[in-house]
Amino acid sequence: AEPVEIGIEGDSIDLEIRIVEGPQATIDKVVIKGNDRTNEHVVRRELRTRPGQKFSRSDIIRSQRAIVGLGYFNPEALGINNPVNQRRGTVDIEYTVEEKPSDQLALSAGWSAFGLLGTLGVVFNNFSTRNILKKSAWSPLPQGDGQKLSLRAQTNGKYYQSYNFSFTEPWLGGKKPNSLTLAGVYSLINQELSGYGKFSILRFSGALGSQLRKPDDNFVISTGINLERIRLDNYIGFYSPKGEAVNNGDFYNISLRQTIARSTVNEPLFPRSGNKLSLTLQLTPPYSLFRKNWEPGDAAVQDRYRWVEYHKWRIDGDWFFNPFDKLVFAFNAKIGFLGYYNKKIGAPPFERSQLGGDGLNNQSFSLTGRDIISMRGYEPREIVASTSEELGNGVPLDATVFNKYTLEMRYPLSLNPSATIYALVFAQGGNAWFQFKDFNPFDLKRSAGVGVRVFLPMFGLLGFNYGIGFDKPWLTERNAGWKEYAKFNLILGFEPE
Repeated sequence: AEPVEIGIEGDSIDLEIRIVEGPQATIDKVVIKGNDRTNEHVVRRELRTRPGQKFSRSDIIRSQRAIVGLGYFNPEALGINNPVNQRRGTVDIEYTVEEKPSDQLALSAGWSAFGLLGTLGVVFNNFSTRNILKKSAWSPLPQGDGQKLSLRAQTNGKYYQSYNFSFTEPWLGGKKPNSLTLAGVYSLINQELSGYGKFSILRFSGALGSQLRKPDDNFVISTGINLERIRLDNYIGFYSPKGEAVNNGDFYNISLRQTIARSTVNEPLFPRSGNKLSLTLQLTPPYSLFRKNWEPGDAAVQDRYRWVEYHKWRIDGDWFFNPFDKLVFAFNAKIGFLGYYNKKIGAPPFERSQLGGDGLNNQSFSLTGRDIISMRGYEPREIVASTSEELGNGVPLDATVFNKYTLEMRYPLSLNPSATIYALVFAQGGNAWFQFKDFNPFDLKRSAGVGVRVFLPMFGLLGFNYGIGFDKPWLTERNAGWKEYAKFNLILGFEPE
């Protein structure tokens, strides 16, 4: 670049910068430093900068986001250097990373709908199955290949037990970003002493995911199958659309799940920019349409839903904005719908939605054939599915349609990898409906409050919320004080839906 004076007038000088473009630099070497636990191929396969390619700043930014998204390195310490060799017309790319703990131990106790509930779980986020038989690799466990292994148990004794595991290989075969996930869950609720019966659910699932190239490589598609057996023994809690109790027998829920998602979020723990969008469709075969000489209205309610059939839709969106400094605005929107194939059967008693509650209770009930959508400031069942008709004979039925909107203002107190802490102020609105014709996206139950999130690498997420639910008619009718509208929520291990 050569500056040339082209005009002088008084105390002002006009400059013309004359630039001669040279050839675009070619990437020579790609170097990764600082990965003392994570194997190099785990980082290298995420990079968009390869030797022999032309230099591209957008590819470096995309690679930076991919490295941070792994969750194994401190995002604040990630360094990128690109020394240029002018004579050869090449450039080297050097990524300097700093490892941080990524495995998690969940050891907690809290009060839930079943009483005192204990949780013990481990999540190995950088596991290595190929080194299981190598003694030298156990320090304390084989790690470094980017696989995820999760084991979890919850119980409060004889009333409630739940055990689950999951395993994810993000690069099946090692050549393309095709993921494989296998999972299993068994949960048991025994409330026979209190007269509510017994409930158990056994579920196995598998999913294959892949990264798309078009429209861009931010898209991910996943296809999975769920095999589930629900066993009820005089259990009270599930009802048909007509309010009939579904409380005995075995029920089989075999479904295919298809998800397409796009994410441009820059960091997993404290996102400052980008968005996440996903569309999920879950469906079963339409068994009732294949059965001949069978009238659903004449069948017992247990036989009517023995083979659970439905189609289920879900849309989720997250947007993150960083207007200045470290302040972040986060907006989230969710909508879900449960449909059916046969009008004479209607939507099944399972796979419905409930709105309200905190993370601890939701974590328990999410294993019972329902989607629990948390609403800060409200207890579970405080938001009853709205309907324009008198259905269910006064029974509080679960919803087939819901929507929820959340706006948060977040500010980090610490971005240290040993403890990521941020405070937030939130406003929420959501509602649930028994049938789609009653759905009104602007008829919302409102809440607002404050909260804190603490992410400790060893223990995962710990959160506190203090929210006020403004639309509790039973409190409004008796002129209750504001303290009765408020609700304190505790979050352990995960962020509720």
